[in-house]
Amino acid sequence: MKKLTILVLILAVPGFLYYLLTVKGKNRYKPLPVYGPKVVAKTFHKFHGKVIFDTIYHKLPDFELTDQDGKKINFDTLAGKVLVVSFFYTRNPQMSEKVNVNIDSVARDYTRNKITRFISITIDPEHDNAAVLKNYSAHLKANTNWKFLTGDTAVIYNLARKGLLVNEFKAAEGNFVYDDKVMLVDAERRIRGYYSGTSLTDMMRLNDELKVQISEELRKIKSPEM
Repeated sequence: MKKLTILVLILAVPGFLYYLLTVKGKNRYKPLPVYGPKVVAKTFHKFHGKVIFDTIYHKLPDFELTDQDGKKINFDTLAGKVLVVSFFYTRNPQMSEKVNVNIDSVARDYTRNKITRFISITIDPEHDNAAVLKNYSAHLKANTNWKFLTGDTAVIYNLARKGLLVNEFKAAEGNFVYDDKVMLVDAERRIRGYYSGTSLTDMMRLNDELKVQISEELRKIKSPEM
């Protein structure tokens, strides 16, 4: 009788766990918020017979920058990717290094993840050219999913202020007002999270919420009609 009970449990437990993960898991799944200004559209959809007007969310503007290998990076090359975006500059070794070391602690978990990219953008492109960023990337031993970008100052500042809604600007020669924020951006170019790059607690939250966002993107791929 005891052996029979054990056998029943062995057979039943995997099915029960599958039920929890597929049925209960879906019911408890909660997507991350979308940050930035929102506009109620004139279009709508129906849910259980109720009319719900669509929302137009804030999205990052188009851009084109250059990575540490001299390759052009834009939203065409990043299509379908979940992005972890931050700003830095190599002439500020204290703050920038602390932020990037913390980002590295997260990025190492996603070395082979094809849907995730880590993007660090210099706010000092006059100094931080591709060669400087190449050396900086090597210094950090950054993985291949981590891109360090430079380019036109106007493009970078527009992306920071109007796209990611953070302030990064030059105050005096070689000195900048620097925001340590790290942003999570979904495949639709919408901001899904803000984190302090100097906070280990926030970096742990980023790691958790990045997994949530990856799950959301995978759901879209499997259910394109959603």
